[in-house]
Amino acid sequence: MEIVGCDEKGLETLSMLLLEKKVGILPCDTIYGLSGIVDESVSRKLYEIKRRPQNKNFIELWSLDRLKESSIIVPEELYSLWPCPLTAILNDQRGVSHAVRVPADPFLEKLLPLTGPIFSTSVNFSGEKSLVRLSEIKEVFSSLVDFIVEGNGSDEGKALPSTLVDMRERPYRIIRNGAFDASVLVS
Repeated sequence: MEIVGCDEKGLETLSMLLLEKKVGILPCDTIYGLSGIVDESVSRKLYEIKRRPQNKNFIELWSLDRLKESSIIVPEELYSLWPCPLTAILNDQRGVSHAVRVPADPFLEKLLPLTGPIFSTSVNFSGEKSLVRLSEIKEVFSSLVDFIVEGNGSDEGKALPSTLVDMRERPYRIIRNGAFDASVLVS
Protein backbone atom coordinates (compact mmCIF):
# COMPACT_ATOMS: atom_id res chain seq x y z
CA MET A 1 0.00 0.00 0.00
CA GLU A 2 1.36 3.37 -1.06
CA ILE A 3 0.88 6.69 0.75
CA VAL A 4 0.41 9.57 -1.71
CA GLY A 5 0.44 13.29 -0.92
CA CYS A 6 -1.76 16.09 -2.26
CA ASP A 7 1.09 17.85 -4.07
CA GLU A 8 2.38 17.86 -7.67
CA LYS A 9 4.39 14.66 -7.16
CA GLY A 10 1.36 13.02 -5.56
CA LEU A 11 -0.81 14.13 -8.47
CA GLU A 12 1.54 12.47 -10.95
CA THR A 13 1.84 9.28 -8.86
CA LEU A 14 -1.89 9.03 -8.26
CA SER A 15 -2.84 9.55 -11.90
CA MET A 16 -0.49 6.68 -12.85
CA LEU A 17 -1.90 4.41 -10.13
CA LEU A 18 -5.47 5.13 -11.20
CA LEU A 19 -4.71 4.57 -14.89
CA GLU A 20 -3.15 1.22 -13.86
CA LYS A 21 -6.60 0.41 -12.39
CA LYS A 22 -5.45 0.52 -8.77
CA VAL A 23 -7.98 1.35 -6.02
CA GLY A 24 -7.54 3.41 -2.90
CA ILE A 25 -8.71 6.16 -0.58
CA LEU A 26 -9.02 9.80 -1.72
CA PRO A 27 -9.90 12.96 0.21
CA CYS A 28 -12.69 14.91 -1.40
CA ASP A 29 -14.79 18.02 -0.86
CA THR A 30 -17.05 15.81 1.26
CA ILE A 31 -16.03 12.64 3.11
CA TYR A 32 -13.12 10.41 2.07
CA GLY A 33 -13.88 8.11 -0.84
CA LEU A 34 -12.93 4.57 -1.72
CA SER A 35 -12.04 5.21 -5.34
CA GLY A 36 -10.73 3.95 -8.66
CA ILE A 37 -11.03 4.88 -12.31
CA VAL A 38 -14.42 4.22 -13.95
CA ASP A 39 -13.83 0.75 -15.35
CA GLU A 40 -15.64 -2.59 -15.02
CA SER A 41 -12.68 -4.41 -13.42
CA VAL A 42 -12.22 -1.56 -10.92
CA SER A 43 -15.93 -1.66 -10.12
CA ARG A 44 -15.64 -5.36 -9.25
CA LYS A 45 -12.69 -4.62 -6.90
CA LEU A 46 -14.63 -1.86 -5.15
CA TYR A 47 -17.70 -4.08 -4.67
CA GLU A 48 -15.48 -6.78 -3.20
CA ILE A 49 -13.65 -4.44 -0.81
CA LYS A 50 -16.91 -2.84 0.39
CA ARG A 51 -18.77 -6.16 0.55
CA ARG A 52 -21.52 -4.31 -1.26
CA PRO A 53 -24.41 -5.74 -3.29
CA GLN A 54 -23.82 -5.14 -6.99
CA ASN A 55 -27.25 -3.61 -7.53
CA LYS A 56 -26.04 -0.30 -5.98
CA ASN A 57 -23.97 1.86 -8.32
CA PHE A 58 -21.04 4.03 -7.30
CA ILE A 59 -20.82 7.80 -7.62
CA GLU A 60 -18.73 8.96 -10.57
CA LEU A 61 -16.53 12.04 -10.08
CA TRP A 62 -16.07 14.03 -13.29
CA SER A 63 -14.29 17.15 -14.46
CA LEU A 64 -16.77 19.64 -15.91
CA ASP A 65 -15.05 19.66 -19.31
CA ARG A 66 -15.08 15.87 -19.68
CA LEU A 67 -18.69 15.67 -18.49
CA LYS A 68 -19.76 18.15 -21.19
CA GLU A 69 -18.14 15.86 -23.79
CA SER A 70 -19.76 12.68 -22.42
CA SER A 71 -23.03 11.01 -23.40
CA ILE A 72 -24.58 11.85 -20.01
CA ILE A 73 -27.62 14.13 -20.26
CA VAL A 74 -27.02 17.02 -17.84
CA PRO A 75 -29.78 19.54 -17.02
CA GLU A 76 -28.50 23.05 -17.75
CA GLU A 77 -29.01 24.28 -14.16
CA LEU A 78 -26.36 21.86 -12.91
CA TYR A 79 -23.65 23.67 -14.88
CA SER A 80 -24.30 26.81 -12.85
CA LEU A 81 -24.06 24.85 -9.55
CA TRP A 82 -21.11 22.54 -10.14
CA PRO A 83 -18.46 22.11 -8.82
CA CYS A 84 -20.05 21.48 -5.43
CA PRO A 85 -20.98 18.57 -3.11
CA LEU A 86 -24.09 17.70 -5.16
CA THR A 87 -24.45 14.28 -6.77
CA ALA A 88 -27.08 14.00 -9.49
CA ILE A 89 -28.59 10.78 -10.77
CA LEU A 90 -28.70 11.27 -14.53
CA ASN A 91 -29.23 9.13 -17.63
CA ASP A 92 -26.88 8.85 -20.55
CA GLN A 93 -28.14 8.83 -24.13
CA ARG A 94 -28.73 5.05 -23.95
CA GLY A 95 -30.90 5.42 -20.82
CA VAL A 96 -28.25 4.05 -18.43
CA SER A 97 -28.27 5.77 -15.02
CA HIS A 98 -25.18 7.40 -13.52
CA ALA A 99 -24.67 9.12 -10.15
CA VAL A 100 -22.50 12.07 -11.21
CA ARG A 101 -20.65 14.75 -9.27
CA VAL A 102 -18.20 17.49 -10.16
CA PRO A 103 -16.28 17.92 -6.88
CA ALA A 104 -15.13 21.29 -5.55
CA ASP A 105 -11.74 20.03 -4.43
CA PRO A 106 -8.58 21.66 -5.83
CA PHE A 107 -6.60 18.39 -5.93
CA LEU A 108 -9.40 16.47 -7.68
CA GLU A 109 -9.94 19.37 -10.10
CA LYS A 110 -6.34 18.82 -11.25
CA LEU A 111 -6.55 15.00 -11.17
CA LEU A 112 -9.80 14.35 -13.07
CA PRO A 113 -8.67 15.86 -16.40
CA LEU A 114 -5.65 13.52 -16.26
CA THR A 115 -7.55 10.32 -15.46
CA GLY A 116 -11.11 10.74 -16.63
CA PRO A 117 -14.02 9.89 -14.32
CA ILE A 118 -13.34 8.18 -11.00
CA PHE A 119 -15.66 6.00 -8.95
CA SER A 120 -16.14 7.22 -5.38
CA THR A 121 -18.00 5.58 -2.55
CA SER A 122 -17.94 6.10 1.20
CA VAL A 123 -15.12 4.38 3.07
CA ASN A 124 -16.94 1.64 4.96
CA PHE A 125 -18.19 -1.89 4.61
CA SER A 126 -21.70 -2.05 3.22
CA GLY A 127 -24.31 -1.29 5.86
CA GLU A 128 -21.78 0.16 8.33
CA LYS A 129 -21.11 3.77 9.32
CA SER A 130 -18.80 5.76 7.00
CA LEU A 131 -15.30 6.29 8.34
CA VAL A 132 -14.31 9.97 8.23
CA ARG A 133 -11.07 10.08 10.25
CA LEU A 134 -7.95 9.16 8.30
CA SER A 135 -6.51 7.27 11.28
CA GLU A 136 -9.58 4.98 11.39
CA ILE A 137 -9.56 4.57 7.61
CA LYS A 138 -5.91 3.48 7.62
CA GLU A 139 -6.50 1.06 10.49
CA VAL A 140 -9.39 -0.71 8.71
CA PHE A 141 -8.60 -0.35 4.99
CA SER A 142 -4.82 -0.06 4.51
CA SER A 143 -4.45 -3.80 3.86
CA LEU A 144 -7.33 -3.78 1.34
CA VAL A 145 -6.31 -0.92 -0.99
CA ASP A 146 -3.37 -0.03 -3.23
CA PHE A 147 -2.98 3.57 -2.04
CA ILE A 148 -4.17 6.18 0.44
CA VAL A 149 -3.96 9.89 -0.37
CA GLU A 150 -3.27 11.99 2.69
CA GLY A 151 -5.08 15.30 2.52
CA ASN A 152 -4.13 18.57 4.11
CA GLY A 153 -2.79 17.01 7.30
CA SER A 154 -6.06 17.24 9.22
CA ASP A 155 -7.21 13.92 10.64
CA GLU A 156 -10.71 15.21 11.34
CA GLY A 157 -12.21 14.59 7.93
CA LYS A 158 -15.53 16.01 6.87
CA ALA A 159 -18.68 14.55 8.34
CA LEU A 160 -21.21 15.04 5.54
CA PRO A 161 -21.46 13.13 2.26
CA SER A 162 -22.67 14.82 -0.90
CA THR A 163 -26.35 15.56 -1.35
CA LEU A 164 -27.93 13.04 -3.75
CA VAL A 165 -30.73 14.17 -6.08
CA ASP A 166 -32.52 12.09 -8.72
CA MET A 167 -32.69 14.44 -11.72
CA ARG A 168 -33.76 11.97 -14.40
CA GLU A 169 -37.24 13.48 -14.52
CA ARG A 170 -39.17 16.36 -12.98
CA PRO A 171 -39.99 16.96 -10.24
CA TYR A 172 -36.47 16.24 -9.01
CA ARG A 173 -36.30 14.15 -5.85
CA ILE A 174 -33.80 14.42 -2.99
CA ILE A 175 -32.55 10.92 -2.14
CA ARG A 176 -30.02 11.94 0.53
CA ASN A 177 -29.51 15.27 2.28
CA GLY A 178 -25.85 16.10 2.67
CA ALA A 179 -23.34 18.91 2.31
CA PHE A 180 -25.28 20.83 -0.38
CA ASP A 181 -28.65 22.55 0.08
CA ALA A 182 -30.64 21.14 -2.85
CA SER A 183 -33.87 22.99 -2.02
CA VAL A 184 -33.24 25.26 -5.04
CA LEU A 185 -33.64 22.20 -7.30
CA VAL A 186 -36.82 20.78 -5.81
CA SER A 187 -38.83 23.88 -4.92
